[in-house]
Amino acid sequence: MGMLSVSAVIMIAGSRGSYALAGAVTATGLAATAVVAPFTARLVDRFGQARVAVPATALAVLGSLALVLCVHHDAPAWTLFAAYAATATTPNTGGMSRARWAHLHRGDPAALHTANSFEQAADELCFMLGPVLAATLCGALFPEAGTLVGAALLMTGVLIFAAQRATEPPVTPRTKTVASPLRTPGMPALLAVFLATGAVFGAMEVVSIAHAGGAILALQAAGSCAAGLLYGSLRPARNARLRLLLCLAAMTALMSLPLLAAAASAGLPVLAFCLLLAGAATAPTMVTGMTLVQRATRPEQLNEGMTLAVTALLGGVAAGAAAGGWLVAHAGTASGYAAPMSAAALALVVAIAGGGYGRGRRT
Repeated sequence: MGMLSVSAVIMIAGSRGSYALAGAVTATGLAATAVVAPFTARLVDRFGQARVAVPATALAVLGSLALVLCVHHDAPAWTLFAAYAATATTPNTGGMSRARWAHLHRGDPAALHTANSFEQAADELCFMLGPVLAATLCGALFPEAGTLVGAALLMTGVLIFAAQRATEPPVTPRTKTVASPLRTPGMPALLAVFLATGAVFGAMEVVSIAHAGGAILALQAAGSCAAGLLYGSLRPARNARLRLLLCLAAMTALMSLPLLAAAASAGLPVLAFCLLLAGAATAPTMVTGMTLVQRATRPEQLNEGMTLAVTALLGGVAAGAAAGGWLVAHAGTASGYAAPMSAAALALVVAIAGGGYGRGRRT
C-alpha cells in the first residue's frame, strides 16, 4: 500500500510530463477512498473480514491494472481519474489487523497496547520502505513496474491475511439498527484529532521533499518505528486520554525542531537528526488514538470505527499537503516547516477541548 500512490505519481508524471495531473489523479483517489472506505468497513463488520476483503481488494487491483493500461496506451486524462478512483475499494488492512488484536486480547489492556504498538511500528516500516521500493522499480525497470508489483503484493498479502481464519473476529449478529460510530459521544472530537494529526504528516512530507528531497523522510518514519517498539514495551498508564494529550504535546514540541533547523540554515545532517527526533512522537500518538477509538466503538462496529479514524487521517494528509505546498510556494521551504508544527498544536488544542472522549463504551 505504501508503494501505490508514489508509483502512480511517477508513472503518470513520466508519461504525461505533468506532476499537476499526477497529483490531481492521486488526490481524486484519496477523496474516493474517504467516501468508500467506511462503507467497505461496515460490510466487513457485517459479513466478516475474509468474505469482504478479498473481493474488495480484487476490485482495487483491477483499478490499478486499468490505470497502467490507460497510461501505457495514452488514454484520455479522464480515464486515469476513473481508474484510480476504482482503487478506493482497498480494505483497511491495518484496521482489520487491529480488530483481530482487540479480539485476541480482550480483557488484557497491556497485551493489546503492545500489539497495537507493534502494528503501528510495522505500518511505519512499510510506509518507509514502500516509496523507496516503488521509486527503485520504476527507475530501474519501467515506469509501470511499481504499480504492477504493488498490486501483486497487495492481492497476495490480503489472500494470506484472509486465510488466517483462526484469528478472525466472529461476526456479531445485529438484532436492531445500530447508529453509526460517528454518533458515539466524543468520537467526532477524536476524529478531529486524527484529521489534524494527518495534516502534520501531509505537510511534513511536502515541505521536506521541497527542502531536501524525499529520501530524508525515511528518517522521520524510522524515528516513529523505533518509538513505537519502545512504547509497546512500556507499561501504559491507565488514563489513555491523558496519554494522548502528553503524546500530542510531545509531538508539537518535537515538530518545532525541523523548523528551527531550517530557519537557522542548518546543514542536512542536523535537519535529518531533527526529523528523526520529530518522528518519535508519531507512533505513540497513533497507538493511543487508536486505543481510544477501540474503546469508544461497539465490538460489532470496530472495523468501521477504525476506518473512520484512518479516513480522517487521510483527509488530514491531503489538507496538510495542500497547506504545506502553499506555504512553501509563498514563504519558502524553511517557513514551510511551520505547517506541521501548527497542525500538531491544533491537534493538541482539539484534544484538550474534546474532553469527553476516552470514556467510551469499552473500558
